[in-house]
Amino acid sequence: MVMAGAAGTFAASAATDGDAMHTYIENLMGRMTLEEKLGQLNLPASDDIVTGQAKSSNIGAMVAAGKVGGVFNIKGVAKIRDLQRVAVEESRLGIPLLFGMDVIHGYETVFPIPLALSCSWDTVAIERSARIAAIEASASGICWTFSPMVDICRDARWGRASEGSGEDPWLGSAIARAMVRGYQGESMSRNDEIMACVKHFALYGAPEGGRDYNTVDMSRQRMYNEYFPPYKAGADAGAGSFMTSFNTVDGVPATANRWLLTDVLRDQWGWDGFIVTDYTAILEMIDHGLGDLQQVSARALKAGTDMDMVADGFNGTLAASLREGLVDMGEIDAAVRRVLEAKYRLGLFSDPYKYIDEEREKRDVYTDAHRKEARRIAAETFVLLRNEGNLLPLRKEGRIAVIGPLGDTRANMPGTWSVAAAFDRYKSLYEGIRDAVGDKGEVVYAKGSNLTADPELEANATLFGREMRDARSEEELLAEALEVAAGADVIIAALGESSEFSGESSSRTDITLPDTQRRLLEALLATGKPVVMLNFAGRPTVLSWESEHVDAILNVWFGGSEAADAIADVVFGEVAPSGKLTMSMPRNVGQLPIYYNHFNTGRPKSDDTKFEKFRSGYIDSPNSPVYPFGYGLSYTDFSYGALTLSADEIGAGERLKASVTVTNTGSRDADEVVQLYIRDLVGSSARPVKELKGFSRVNLKAGESRRIDFEITPEMLKFYNFDLEFVAEPGEFEVMVGPDSERVQSQRFRLK
Repeated sequence: MVMAGAAGTFAASAATDGDAMHTYIENLMGRMTLEEKLGQLNLPASDDIVTGQAKSSNIGAMVAAGKVGGVFNIKGVAKIRDLQRVAVEESRLGIPLLFGMDVIHGYETVFPIPLALSCSWDTVAIERSARIAAIEASASGICWTFSPMVDICRDARWGRASEGSGEDPWLGSAIARAMVRGYQGESMSRNDEIMACVKHFALYGAPEGGRDYNTVDMSRQRMYNEYFPPYKAGADAGAGSFMTSFNTVDGVPATANRWLLTDVLRDQWGWDGFIVTDYTAILEMIDHGLGDLQQVSARALKAGTDMDMVADGFNGTLAASLREGLVDMGEIDAAVRRVLEAKYRLGLFSDPYKYIDEEREKRDVYTDAHRKEARRIAAETFVLLRNEGNLLPLRKEGRIAVIGPLGDTRANMPGTWSVAAAFDRYKSLYEGIRDAVGDKGEVVYAKGSNLTADPELEANATLFGREMRDARSEEELLAEALEVAAGADVIIAALGESSEFSGESSSRTDITLPDTQRRLLEALLATGKPVVMLNFAGRPTVLSWESEHVDAILNVWFGGSEAADAIADVVFGEVAPSGKLTMSMPRNVGQLPIYYNHFNTGRPKSDDTKFEKFRSGYIDSPNSPVYPFGYGLSYTDFSYGALTLSADEIGAGERLKASVTVTNTGSRDADEVVQLYIRDLVGSSARPVKELKGFSRVNLKAGESRRIDFEITPEMLKFYNFDLEFVAEPGEFEVMVGPDSERVQSQRFRLK
């Protein structure tokens, strides 16, 4: 289908041949007025468009006037078709719109939150989750997702830790590549492949105090070595767009930071997509103290920002700035060209209705096949933290009590940023456990407590239809729970955060189990019954007390639309847990930020179990986390043979093989994540005590042994030195292999 309207005169093949695209875009831009060009840089949020009334809506009128380049968060083919028709049939040039949405971890088939997905260490599964999200979103008319979020985070107070892949740049980079591939497919030529948007560029996950939108300040050496790699991985994977972050970088908000957006992203990395702001980011620069809306809009454009989300800064002020010489036409044209190229690469000029297919929307959304995949993948993300006496897995027999405020709430199962979710179609935990047990036993439920004693705090933590507060007193709720527990053989305690206790603008100063839930847990333990704690969380939480008193703790995060069945699969042993932490779990909030790949100080502690005067540590706590990066138990045991190296030195162009034999010494089949770490022992700058440089998720049958080989090259040993040169410095290196970042064995080699 060829688009209607004047731009259809130049309709070209959907193939994204560079010369053809350049010619097409140049011809189109030659016919555009300044107002139409600025319109392409404008990305408003949808107003309440009713099917068949797009033209008469406020946004419809702007689209018809050529003042809109894209719209986000409209759901449904019918609404999107109506608005696209206005763009291509009623605007002067007929330029199609981009339709974006926050498809963060699935569409109606919701996958686990990104932090949970990262704990699978399964990049194939993660790519598959993005592929399914693209299939479903595109079936509803969406062609652009504001994902993946690749911000490194080492401070669990920050609520948006839930949307990222944890604290490590190597793993984060692998996941960034997988997500971009999953969304965009081979070339975005098919109607089920959509454009990715890497966010938030840059450093958004390192705000002071863990407080969202707050100041970020770090050395450039740290940026390049620790925070930039996942963004660069997304750029190298061909992501079609990037989103700016809200924070400052070197004192300048990212949206107006030319060094960041142009010098690094475009010039150093050679990336050629377009850059969109986050929601109202241009407007917010006024509060940063950078000037009025006209001034900050001009600065954003000159820095390399192409599209303005919601702030109306480009549409509303750039014409005046052009007249006054604050910007020039070349800068406007460069931004317009990049937006139009994205539309061309998506094939929208050849067929603006490419993603409009009512049959696909009926057929391809929330399918049985997609739900089966989501259930399988969710089970891979749960992290078994503790299992004394092999309490887990449970048997499907007797009387099982599900108790806790997270036990029977469908809306809180998918997790934060599940904007397309259909809560009424998903099961609660209680329903999932009950269905799994069937007629083999009895499953009973009691809420036991509210989320927290503070009703205002609970209201803030259960926004967007996740409300769950019970009007009964805490005493009544606890009495009911104890009555139910008294007749039970085993208790499943469903505790932790609600879905909106983490996520955007949900930073916390206290990440321990909320007050009322702690009292409930203590009362349940006092019954003497076996207690399995399911910890729902969108971040690493402090479980120091729980780890000393609860025999079995399974961190289930927020597992998506199929979470209830997936949890039941693991609790009852249909699937062995295999998740491994991708953020260190602190002993207390005072340790934050905490991460495994830290530098040594000049006075490191020799023994982390006790206080040492005049050494770098705390007087009241060890330095180490309660559960380290990479940690996770299984229902079986794995033993590691001796680590061997194929050589004791390598030079440029050479390769070294590190090998270890891993054996499943238990009685059941299971997956293990074998992890490789390297330490640069002597460098021109201080180097981390260890850095993840490889991992292998392997399935081993009971009694099976397998040799795992890791290839080490000089390229893997490179880092950015003080002068920001990317170098591998000759010297001695330590190789470490193990099941997590602490339990490792090591060997050494030299780089010639």
